Amino acid sequence: MLISQSHFETIKSAAFNLGFIACGITTAAIPIHHDSFELWLKAGKYGDMEWLKNNFDIAKDPGTLLKGCNSVISLAYPYSSGSPVTPDGFKAARYSEPWHEDYHYRLKQKGKSLIKLLSGLCPGSKSRICVDSAPIMERSFAVMSGIGFQGKNTMLIIPGFGSWVYLAEILTTAQYNPHQAHILNGNCNGCEECLNNCPTGALEAPYLINSAKCLSYITIEKKGDIRPDTGQYMGKCFLGCDRCQEVCPHNTKTENLISIPSTDELLEMKEEEFNLIFGKTSLKRAGLSKIISGIRAIKFPSEPEKV
Repeated sequence: MLISQSHFETIKSAAFNLGFIACGITTAAIPIHHDSFELWLKAGKYGDMEWLKNNFDIAKDPGTLLKGCNSVISLAYPYSSGSPVTPDGFKAARYSEPWHEDYHYRLKQKGKSLIKLLSGLCPGSKSRICVDSAPIMERSFAVMSGIGFQGKNTMLIIPGFGSWVYLAEILTTAQYNPHQAHILNGNCNGCEECLNNCPTGALEAPYLINSAKCLSYITIEKKGDIRPDTGQYMGKCFLGCDRCQEVCPHNTKTENLISIPSTDELLEMKEEEFNLIFGKTSLKRAGLSKIISGIRAIKFPSEPEKV
């Protein structure tokens, strides 16, 4: 079950036809930066995302997710470089794309079609698609596969495109040996715009993020309501935060798209209506109550306190 270079080129071409902008492959070895990840966990920088700590051993070995895993195919799929906005000027993070079905589902479907192709090229192989949910160090494998480098804001940057991308991985028992992928060295050079512009100081040093301070974590993943004083840091973005990516010189920005009801409508919206409109989108993960909490924090903030 060997993935030849010609096999991989066939898979790569099919991935591009499906809309992916980058595709690379590497061996299923211990991911780079794993030691740093362990230190990050020990320092308690993960907020209340206990699953990161609980799945530490899984993150170290893709074989725990797919028995006999030999190779990892890394894929990058673009999302809009313009923000989804409300008619009254508020916005959500770009990744959410509320005009589309949740990216987890969309990318899994695309990945499954690539797995079908891979199975035909390598009979007897077994594969699994992972999209931002399995405990895999996706950015490390993307770097190992040669499709990008990790910026000082910890995001994966695709040369010539930037970081407005979703990542997906195909784990496979098929082996790929023809050559070693060229690992790209980061070229942030002396730029530290992301660190200088992080509104809460979550980027505590180059390549080091404290999730407990990060607005993306606070407004999406963190349990409970958003503290009113946090609104002082949120600007007009009630869900997620793109600040460290907006100032990155590798990224471009396009026109925003009015694609969310006004904040007054959202504040009055009922769960049934929300689920009808956004139940299959990425906004569903945070949920209506979290979105309302974010809007209220921005519109009715208290005096700033340490986040």
